[in-house]
Amino acid sequence: MNNHEPINNSYLISSKIVRAIRAVIGERNNTLHEPTFKGKEWEYVKDCLDSGFVSSVGQYVEKFENKITEYTGARYAVAVVNGTAALHLGLIVAGVKFDDEVLVPSLTFVATANAVSYIGAKPHFVDINAKDLGIDAKKLTAYLKEISEIKNGFCVNKKTGRVIRAIVPMHVFGHPCNLKELLPLCNKFKIKVVEDAAEALGSFYDKKHTGTFGNLGVISFNGNKTITTGGGGVILTDDIELAAHAKHLSTTAKSNHPFAYIHTEIGFNYRMPNLNAALGCAQLEQLPELLNSKRRLYRAYSKAFSEISEVSLFQEPPLCQSNYWLQTLLLNEEFMSCRKEIIENCIEDGIITRPVWKPLHKLSMYENSPASSLPITNNLSERIINIPSSAGLV
Repeated sequence: MNNHEPINNSYLISSKIVRAIRAVIGERNNTLHEPTFKGKEWEYVKDCLDSGFVSSVGQYVEKFENKITEYTGARYAVAVVNGTAALHLGLIVAGVKFDDEVLVPSLTFVATANAVSYIGAKPHFVDINAKDLGIDAKKLTAYLKEISEIKNGFCVNKKTGRVIRAIVPMHVFGHPCNLKELLPLCNKFKIKVVEDAAEALGSFYDKKHTGTFGNLGVISFNGNKTITTGGGGVILTDDIELAAHAKHLSTTAKSNHPFAYIHTEIGFNYRMPNLNAALGCAQLEQLPELLNSKRRLYRAYSKAFSEISEVSLFQEPPLCQSNYWLQTLLLNEEFMSCRKEIIENCIEDGIITRPVWKPLHKLSMYENSPASSLPITNNLSERIINIPSSAGLV
């Protein structure tokens, strides 16, 4: 292979990708994922403004939480300011403490590990599988047998002496991970489960909504998610005590007193404002059609990319109904060195594409964190390309 061959490959592959995407979405300008406002957003937000209740007190916050529980099947929902805050609180009420370890995938958005670090705990990176991009339960089982032991009812890392308190399975791009294998493993090793379903509203594993399998789960409503509250997140749980504690912490741990400022522990100003919740209520009413639109987009892309041999379009895993939050291409291994040029060529042609996140174990603040071997993470992180995924493109 001469020095010019990768560049030629990059140009040829990116040309094919651009043609395939244009065949689906036409010549319109695009972003990777933008919100859709076609419902009662203006009406509900104006009603909120007219009421004067625009902060953390008001009817829309509770209404939004009730709508979320109705849709997801969770018994309780606690609405907060963003997905990172939701994960931070979820880990705290799950019992994660300073100097604990928390198992997290390395191929995830940085907020997953940051939320662990906010507590003073240590993210412990583990590998994923190629089928669903989630934590590999079989590999994790072998790894925990090697490095941990059960002591006084807790999973303890034999190398560090720290308690491995929790695990954060991530549903990457809205594709549910293999919870059927992961949950028994966590039960066996006495590890709490806090699902990172930030990207997975509308995704189901074996007909049950993501974020409702573990002790707690969290969802994000950032501006680039399937629905948005502008900024927002929610904690899901079936445990009334965990829900009550999470809500208490989200409102600065203030006691329920009619006028006195009595705070029972160190809390956080994390409660979702009423204004954001009003937007969320209108967005939730559109969720079924948004999901249908994203599934239509997947089918259109599947047809458009069916004859491009250099890449494959990621499909929802078995037993799963994915929301297809971000449509995902996987470059064949022989072309992984071309990805940067392919993305640059696509952007130059007006098609917004992005690589997946840099694996967290390669970031400077986490490069010395405990980690298993991560061959699949390292491989896939060099091959994934996300393409335009907004609802309403087809």
